[in-house]
Amino acid sequence: MSSKAGGRKKKAGSTDTTIAENRRARFDYAVEDTLEAGILLVGTEVKAMREGRANIAESYVAVENNEAWLINANIPIYAPASQFNHLPTRPRKLLLKRKQINQLLGETQRKGRTIVPLKMYFNERGKAKLLIGTATGKQHYDKRNTEKNRDWQKQKARLMREKG
Repeated sequence: MSSKAGGRKKKAGSTDTTIAENRRARFDYAVEDTLEAGILLVGTEVKAMREGRANIAESYVAVENNEAWLINANIPIYAPASQFNHLPTRPRKLLLKRKQINQLLGETQRKGRTIVPLKMYFNERGKAKLLIGTATGKQHYDKRNTEKNRDWQKQKARLMREKG
């Protein structure tokens, strides 16, 4: 008997499986708004990502000709594919609606923001997604303040555990 939804059965307690996370982006930028985008991939890229091999640390999102592109994201080659492999750092098209692209374009042009990739993951349906955010760059003193607050939270948690 088949289900109407088709596809894979949902496991109890299944969540998104993170492939790559850009932790540096949250330190360098003040992220104001996030948006989920699909990624146009070839088969060997998906297989390499399922192995957990991807890097979005040095990548960025650019809007060109009313299309959003993920530039400089590194998905290493999938060894068993031999000659049918992909280029590791090729530009990848992001799947967004026209209204979303126009909104991103307007924010980057008018308000001086940038679009940064935050996290790459597979959703519950097994589709590759990219969490992107519109952000403004932090100044040096903002970064020091963020680091100071993080250290204080760690120290406070340590004191609470010890003295309870």
